[in-house]
This record gives sequence, C-alpha cells and structure tokens, in this order.
Amino acid sequence: MMSAKVDAGYVVGVRTLCEFTAKQGDLDLRFTPAPSAQQGVAGHGIVARRRPAGYEAELSLSGEHDGLTVRGRADGYDRGANRLDEVKTHCGPLERMPANHRHLHWAQAKVYGWMLCRQFGLPGIDIALVYFEIASQTETTFVETHAAVDLRAFFEDQCRRFLAWSRQELAHANARDAALVALRFPHPSFRIGQRELSKGVYRAAASGRCLVAQAPTGIGKTIATVFALLKAWPGQQLDKICFLTAKGSGRRLALDALARLRDGAAPARLRVVELVARDKACEHPDKACHGESCPLARRFYDRLPAARAKALEGPLLDQAALRGVALEHEVCPFYLGQELVRWADVVIGDYNHYFDLHAVLHGLALANEWRIGILVDEAHNLLERARSMYSARLERAKLRALRRSAPAAVAPALERLGRCWSALHRDQADAYRDYPAVPAHFVTALQQASAAIADHLADTPAATDSSLLQFHFDALHFLRVLEISGDHALFDVTLEPSAPGSGRGRPNAVLSLRNIVPAPHLGARFAAAHTSILFSATLTPMHFHRDTLGLPADTAWLDVESPFEPEQLAIRVARHVSTRYRHREASLDAIVELIANQFASAPGNYLAFFSSFDYLRRVASRFAEGHPDVPIWAQSPAMATCERDAFLDRFTDAGRGIGFAVLGGSFGEGIDLPGRRLIGAFVATLGLPPSNPVNEHIRRRMDSKFGAGYDYTYLYPGIQKVVQAVGRVIRGDADTGVVHLIDDRFDRPEVRKLLPAWWRIAPARGTGVVLPHQPRE
Repeated sequence: MMSAKVDAGYVVGVRTLCEFTAKQGDLDLRFTPAPSAQQGVAGHGIVARRRPAGYEAELSLSGEHDGLTVRGRADGYDRGANRLDEVKTHCGPLERMPANHRHLHWAQAKVYGWMLCRQFGLPGIDIALVYFEIASQTETTFVETHAAVDLRAFFEDQCRRFLAWSRQELAHANARDAALVALRFPHPSFRIGQRELSKGVYRAAASGRCLVAQAPTGIGKTIATVFALLKAWPGQQLDKICFLTAKGSGRRLALDALARLRDGAAPARLRVVELVARDKACEHPDKACHGESCPLARRFYDRLPAARAKALEGPLLDQAALRGVALEHEVCPFYLGQELVRWADVVIGDYNHYFDLHAVLHGLALANEWRIGILVDEAHNLLERARSMYSARLERAKLRALRRSAPAAVAPALERLGRCWSALHRDQADAYRDYPAVPAHFVTALQQASAAIADHLADTPAATDSSLLQFHFDALHFLRVLEISGDHALFDVTLEPSAPGSGRGRPNAVLSLRNIVPAPHLGARFAAAHTSILFSATLTPMHFHRDTLGLPADTAWLDVESPFEPEQLAIRVARHVSTRYRHREASLDAIVELIANQFASAPGNYLAFFSSFDYLRRVASRFAEGHPDVPIWAQSPAMATCERDAFLDRFTDAGRGIGFAVLGGSFGEGIDLPGRRLIGAFVATLGLPPSNPVNEHIRRRMDSKFGAGYDYTYLYPGIQKVVQAVGRVIRGDADTGVVHLIDDRFDRPEVRKLLPAWWRIAPARGTGVVLPHQPRE
C-alpha cells in the first residue's frame, strides 16, 4: 500500500519506498513506451507458468523498522532453488534501458529479498531480476546472491532515508483528519438542493457506493460535493480525493471551492495539486524528454527531493504555483506534478487523468492500493470523452508524408505498411465503410513499422523528427486500442479528399477504431475507487448512463430538487418552426422575427444557439441585414482563449445584444452569466447529432445492444445539450429570464419527459413576444 496511517505507525509500499529513496539521475523517457497494464499482467503470468511446480507467485511480504511498516507482493519465489524473482516486462532491446532504471529495480528486489528472508528465517537468498520482452516473450535474467544480514542492512538504510518523511506525512495526516472533522460549510446556510446533494455524497462515501446526482445548474454543486466528501474522509480513511473535470473552467471552480473552504481549518492542512496536460505544462516543446536534450530532465531525480519539499510547503498548487516551484529547482513542471500526486490529498485534473487508457491516477491507485474518492464534474460529458479515450485513428496522408523523408532504416517497413493499407480499402467504392475487423496482415505491418521507428529513435537519440515520433505514438495507441476492442467498438475506413499537393486521385484513407460503449473500460475504474460521485444538471435518463458508462449495479441515483421557481423562467415552444436540415432555409425568417420581437419588447443580453456554424452564420447574417441597430456577436470555429473571453465580456449588466453560438460548444455550458448579464436564450435545434454513415452505424450497434438505438445515439445526447444551454439563463435565486425552444419537436411527449420537471412550458403564439419577469425584491 502507498503511505497510510496504521495505528501509531506508518505503512508504505515497496514501490513507493524505493521510488522515494532509490531513484536518481535523469528523467529519461527513451526506453518507452512501456507495456500496457494488460501486457504486463499477461507477461507476469507467462513467467510464473514457466516455473516449476510449487512456485509461489504474488507472495505477500512485509517488514518493519523503527515504526515504519513496508508492504508489498513479490512476483515469485522458487523454494527449491531458494530464488526470488522480480519480474519486469519491457518492449524492445534491453540494452537501451537507462542505468538508473536498473538501479531502481535492484533496490525493489533487495527490499523484497530481506522481507522474504525475515518471513522464512533464511540465512541468504538468490535474487533474480527477470526482464520479459513482450513481443518475443523471451526472458533475460540477472542473478545475485545475498546474505540476509546484508539485505537487512540495505532495507534499514532505505527505511532510515524515508523515516523523516514518513513521520512528517503521519503528522500531516493526523492534523488534516482532525481539521476535516471540525470542518464547517463555508456559507451561513445551504441553498435549496445543496444540503440534499451533500447528504447524498456523504452517504455514498460512507457506504462505499457510486452515486449519480442530477442537480440544477447554479445551486453550487462543486462546493457541495467537495465539502461532503472531505467530511466523509476521516471516517472512511480515504487516501485521496480526485476531482475530475471535462474543461479547464471546471478545474478553476474546484480550486475556488477549496479556497472558500479555507475559512475552516481543513484546507490549510490539505495538499491540493492541479494537473494539466503535458503539452500545456512543457517548457521546452522542441526538446525530447531526456537529460541529453532537455535541461529540466537533466538530473531530475537528484533535484526532485528539494523541489518536492518546497512544493508541499504550500497547501494549494495550481498550475502557476507548480510551475514556479519547478523552474526554481530546474525540474520539469509536468513530471513534478506527476510525482506530487503521491503526496497530495486532493488532485484536480481532467477526466483522462483517471479514466484514460494510460491514466496516471488510476495506475498509481492500483499500484499503491489507495482508498480514493472520485468526483466527476459535469458528468454528462464523460460518455463522449471516454469514447475518444478508447478510440484511435490513423491517416494515410501522414504515412505518405513520412515515406517521402523516411530514414533508410525505417523506409522498408513504411513501404510494406503502405501496401497493406492500400490493400485494405482497395475495393471500397463509398467514402465510408465499416469492416468486421482489422485485417491481420495490416496489424503485422503496423507492428513492424512501429518497431522499426522505435529502433531508429533509440539509435539516434538526438534526432528530433516530430512527425516520425508522432506517427510512432499514433501507431502504438492504435495497436493498444485494438487489443481491448470488442463488440463495444467499430472499425471503419473513411476516404477523405486529398489535400492540395498530396497527389491527384489519392484519397486520405483514415482508419478508425471507434469506441461507442466505454462501459467495459470505465467499469474497472469505478471498481477501483472507494466511492465515485458523478454529478451534472443533465443525467436523464439513468439507464442510458448506467448502460454506456458501466456504473456498478448498486449505484445510487439522486435527483436534486431545484431551488428555482417556475415563474423565474418563461419557456415557450415555437411549434410553427422546423429546424430540420431540409427546412433550414425556410426557417430563417421566422427565427429572425422571433429574436427581433423578443429583443424589441425586452432589450438586454441574449444567447442564440444553433446546430452548426453554417446555420448560425445564415441566421446572424439575415438578422444583421434586417436589424442593423441591434448589436450582435458570433462564435467562430476554434476560438482562442482571448477570443472566448472577449465574447463573454460583451455580456455586461448594462449591455444589450445577441450572442450567436453553436449548441454543445464553448458557450453552451460551463459559463456563468448571472443577473442582467443574460436574460434569455433561443435554442434553434434539438441538438441531435447529424445523421451520417458513422452515426447510423452507431445507432444500429446501440439498437442491437440496448434496443433503443435512436434514443441512445441521437435523442438523449441532443436534449442534454439543450438543457445545459438553457441552464445558462437562471444562475441564482433572483435571476429571471425567457427561453424560446425553436422547433416543433419540442412539443413531443418523448422530448418533454427528458426536460427538467420544474420547467413550465407553454407554446409561443406565432412569433409572439414573451417578457422576462422582473427581478424579485
């Protein structure tokens, strides 16, 4: 187990102990990629099966020194030969492994060696480092003979080097838990719905269950959930809380919530670390992650102790604070953050930090047997994000570009891959086609090409061909996703038009492995947590999320009462308008008239949502022609942060105008425009995903799995976007506003039952005007 309190002592895992005491030298990622978790487990199993009868695999061991307890599972022990095996799986030639990796492995093996000698009263033992190469399934073994007395001295030396830290950690844990017991809610009272949500979170943590909580926007879900899980921490003996978000704005809300809780005693004793993506934290994107290239990787582990100690002096390490400490100590900010995860109490990061195929939080939680609580913010986003995590794609155009400049050592493998690629879709007449499986000959060619690139990169470490490296990573990801794909994934080929200059008549054949039901993957993530809390304003219907996300069978469901009154939000359905694709041209004038009439009767700030940028531009253009006196501003594709900020800055208390945006985009959720900053919205779409070959393929698969293909593919995801967009209008108890749902399908019973119960919907009269209610006194 990682570091934890056990009575008056402290318990630490072998891996954590040795990574603290025995890591040295440079950060070096050249001996990568490491095998996947599945490959590692399989490799250990193969090694164990090759051993003689009586071989003991996964042997639980422990040892103590001066109040410190060290625990772990040795990979295997052969009693007849009196040999302990420490097994490490790897990919590629072993001679490329950096010396500091081997140094760490020997340290772990020796610690296990002493604990085994102690447990069985052995005077000495043979210790073997067994390196198992995944592709060839060959073993390379290094054996040393050690006397028990020497192993004990080594073990005690590692413990002494860790003891000062462990005592500091134990003191921190005791102070933190005492402060959490005394923690009080940071506001004079709970809002309506907040207390119910907090109680639900606390009960779920106390029972070790998963909770799905649907709660209206604007009630303060973040502070309610964080507070409740912190209060549950001491009683449930948690090791860590992970607050996971879909967007950067969610991370900021979590950091702000913890800052507000500082009025209590606990947050000053909480260590909070914000994780960001590597490309956002990297100081030298033009350099490779090893000491010969990047100065912040050079002597990383030698400088780490001082940087770690300095970082943990402050309770809250957001991205800026973490960067400051890292640069002060000349270490990589991204990998310093990864190291600090082990010692943080609360980790704030993106969904992918726990749910992704290579998620660091999930990997560490398993390795260290952490008891963790997971908070999943705006959980309606998890399905699409998880689908992308367990999907992969390869582009023929990128391979063609590589072949024109490929190194001699790599060129033959790329040529073979290109031929297999052509053969795969040679008979494909349509732009899109799904296939039952990825052909075996293509998989072999892709593996060989990836291996050739890996060999070249290892032989020329100074090379900086980013396109070759990126293709290598894309190929490896494709192969790993393929390993875990089943009937919850699709394989298809899309023939895209070739880019200018890439060759006439040569389409860009894009191969896609599309995950459509991430339940098998996410289920294991939920099972690894003590409790998981998923919360959002749009989680209806429950069975949709249960089926697609793989929620545990005993998951609790909570639909939190809205604190808002129906009179605060006037909702009208424009049942005379159709926004279906074939009717869009005919809908333009009606939509423009409706928006203009509403604005004329109640000037102020409004948001108008559309299904696409093309639809948005057509309505905005016609509106500008007919009503040049009304200020308008529009979302554009791929807006930079400063452009998004400028869009939102137009919504002032005294402002007037219409902001045009796409539904499901940057302004459809996660923004807060209270009071007069936003008094109404127009939603000119049901938000349904487009009907295309890919979505139709998904619909058929969903229908075969769940019997509700249309609902699971189109209706439920679309209405979620609508409810999120409408949630921008009412943000507080004193807010009032108006919303026009522009499409006749909003009148259908199957749509109405998916809308919030507190909404009071009435039909619009023609293009009539609805006046927002005046703010309550």
